[in-house]
Amino acid sequence: MKIAIVGTGYVGLVTGTCFAEMGTDVYCVDIDKEKIERLKNGIIPIYEPGLEELVHKNHKNGRLHFTTELTEVLSCVDVLFSAVGTPPGEDGSADLTYVLDVARTVGRHMEKYVLVVTKSTVPVGTAEKIRQVILEEQRKRGVSIEFDIASNPEFLKEGAAVKDFMNPDRVVVGVETERAQKLMTKLYRPFLLNNFPVIFMDVPSAEMTKYAANAMLATRISFMNDIANLCEAVNADINMVRKGIGSDTRIGRSFLYAGCGYGGSCFPKDVKALIKTASENDRSMRILQAAEDVNEEQKRILFRKLSDYYKDDLKGKCIAVWGLAFKPETDDMREAPALVVIEALLNAGCEVVVYDPVAMPEAKRRLGDRIKYAKDIYDTVVDAEALLLVTEWKEFRLPAWSAIKEKMRVPLIIDGRNIYDAKELHELGFIYYCVGGRSANER
Repeated sequence: MKIAIVGTGYVGLVTGTCFAEMGTDVYCVDIDKEKIERLKNGIIPIYEPGLEELVHKNHKNGRLHFTTELTEVLSCVDVLFSAVGTPPGEDGSADLTYVLDVARTVGRHMEKYVLVVTKSTVPVGTAEKIRQVILEEQRKRGVSIEFDIASNPEFLKEGAAVKDFMNPDRVVVGVETERAQKLMTKLYRPFLLNNFPVIFMDVPSAEMTKYAANAMLATRISFMNDIANLCEAVNADINMVRKGIGSDTRIGRSFLYAGCGYGGSCFPKDVKALIKTASENDRSMRILQAAEDVNEEQKRILFRKLSDYYKDDLKGKCIAVWGLAFKPETDDMREAPALVVIEALLNAGCEVVVYDPVAMPEAKRRLGDRIKYAKDIYDTVVDAEALLLVTEWKEFRLPAWSAIKEKMRVPLIIDGRNIYDAKELHELGFIYYCVGGRSANER
């Protein structure tokens, strides 16, 4: 079976590579000639554990191909996945420019039946827009070639995307015809053989499922951050509260961790897009709007704690920041809380020194020489008057605290992910603050 994946970004490259690993002949298409040449030479544009090895293996074995010409592969594929970007517009709506550009190319050049599958996260109703664009292009050509539209949203977690694709907790597929369902069943047969659930439904429901899933997870995070901030006011401990409510099987333990807000390419964009979709249909998403508002405010909580400690006198202070990516195991800094924290520190006149295991090149691209880049966690804290933990990378969990304290000018730690033990750090002579917990130095 031969398929095309249009777009070699995070979703497209992972999807194409993993399908190739399952034995499918895959053509990854992108208009970025430089990116395609780099991929042909084994240079991966994103950091994702396990991906580089799979790309090299399947490209070498002839199952994974890279090209800039969609028109050259249209005639030989059965299924075409559209995995191009859908960036948020100024009003929060998803920009479908690239999605519809793919549809136009298909309509202009298709010569035989093809199943067009939307992999990108798109608003409900996008499949119908794709259909109309393809039909319009066929009308211009004076042809009528059969095709189907389907929706197959991705549920990959950055940092665990390969594992998620190969071992999914569910695969959601929206189809309209028996022919489309048979093709998607054939494509996902390896997953069916392993008893992974492949859930078929109508296309609008599949489109909505992706948004609803991300919106629910985002809401849980904001809810816990709201509760965490209240815990501080009433002298409760959010870590105890989390254990108490997470033990309820109706609630569960996932996504109940308080912190300094969520970021990334999915949650912020999808929440905004769902709110916009509701507005266009004369509805309001009051809970989601509140979740977004809480998250935007939460991204400043570490700065507020630092500012409170120094009584708003931050000018000239040297502040160390551990973690730049929006989450561990990725170099993605889109909507990352670290960006908000760093901007606030710079605006307050601080000298900012940062370290992240993999996101330093991306930080340099975004922030340039406005901040200093350390070589490791210990280099970051030299003469620092505070250490802010923003991303909970594993290598930050058990540092040599004696060496940290010796290098810092002021042994102040503000833990944005609640990964340290307040009592332990207090006994070691640190001043420690977390999110929603009782800091040992305050007891």
